[in-house]
Amino acid sequence: MTAVPPRPAPGTPLVFRWRKWDGSPHWEHDCVYLGSDRWGDWVGQRSGWHSQRPGLEFDADGDNVTLIPPSGDYAATFNATHPRLAIYIDVAWDVRWEDGAPTGIDMDLDVVRARDGRGIWIDDRDEWDEHRVQYGYPLDVVTRLETVAIDLEREVTQESVPFDGLTAAHWLSELDRLG
Repeated sequence: MTAVPPRPAPGTPLVFRWRKWDGSPHWEHDCVYLGSDRWGDWVGQRSGWHSQRPGLEFDADGDNVTLIPPSGDYAATFNATHPRLAIYIDVAWDVRWEDGAPTGIDMDLDVVRARDGRGIWIDDRDEWDEHRVQYGYPLDVVTRLETVAIDLEREVTQESVPFDGLTAAHWLSELDRLG
C-alpha cells in the first residue's frame, strides 16, 4: 500500500500547480491548506489572491475553496461570491500531493454550475476532443474521465454531498478563520 504524503498544517500557504498531459505548465493558484474531511483535502483562495498560467493571469473574484478527493480525478472549486460561477470542477488526472502542495494534470473537461441562469453542464468538450488527439490520451483514460464528468454533472445537479452547498460553506468558514 502506498503511504499518503504528509499534509501541511492548516493555514499553510501553498501553490496548487497544474500541468498539461505533456508536462507543460498550466494554471498555478495561490492557496492556503484548510484541512480534510471524508471527501478529501481542502484548500482555499481568498478574494484577490493570484492565479496564472502561460499567457493569462488574474486575481480571484471572491473567496473559494477547492476539494481534492483521494481519487485524483478532479478538483472541485466552490465559489462564495463569484458573479457567474458557483461550482467549477476541473476533471483531471493524477491530482496528488507533491512536495507539500497539490499538483495535477488538467484534462480539459470541466463541470460547471453557473449562478447566472445558465444551469449545469460539461464544458470544454471541443478542447477535450482536440487535446485527446494532440496529446494522445490513452483510451482507458478517455473512457474513465468521460464517465467521471458525467457522474459529476449528475451529482452536482442532484446536489449530492459534497456538492450540497453546506459542505463548502463549512470550508469557506475555515478559510475565513485561517486565510
